[in-house]
Amino acid sequence: MKIAVVFHSGYGHTKKLANAFFEGLKAHDSATSTLIEINEDGEINDDEWGVLDDADAIIFGSPTYMGMASWQFKKFADASSKRWFEDTWRNKLAGGFTNSASMNGDKHSTLHYFITLAMQHGMVWAGMGMKAANTKDAKRDDINYVGAFSGLMAQSPQDASVEESPTQGDLDTAKAYADRIVEVTTTWANK
Repeated sequence: MKIAVVFHSGYGHTKKLANAFFEGLKAHDSATSTLIEINEDGEINDDEWGVLDDADAIIFGSPTYMGMASWQFKKFADASSKRWFEDTWRNKLAGGFTNSASMNGDKHSTLHYFITLAMQHGMVWAGMGMKAANTKDAKRDDINYVGAFSGLMAQSPQDASVEESPTQGDLDTAKAYADRIVEVTTTWANK
């Protein structure tokens, strides 16, 4: 199975999250995975579009800025309209991740945007499939401490360097979500 991760990162925190997710994918021999970074102009090259078109699953990633995905990600999404006309991504699996400075940061808006993009393409969305770390004993480095269900949410304080953030718990959550994506893609591909 082929899984492609396409993302934009403004300051490097979302890229670190994407790399952790990608590491999680690479741990599975059954998956061939490709990491595609949207450049500062909101573009990817023709070969990268081909990778997305050939993938069984496409995972979207962007920081959340002002309650939405970055403009670079939006430009990429708008450019995917050719695929929409041709139903190229129809029935592919989709998922997504985002990162913002605040614990909430309206990250749900970015994930909902990814879900809407996937639905417009006729894709099938895969959520987290894991419980939140929401007990009194929960620690910031626990898996899914942010408590997301529709996709991966991470938090990086605005004054934290890329070396400091996202937290190990958020990076471990990214790897766990990668396991989930492999599980669901395998199930979906075998139908």
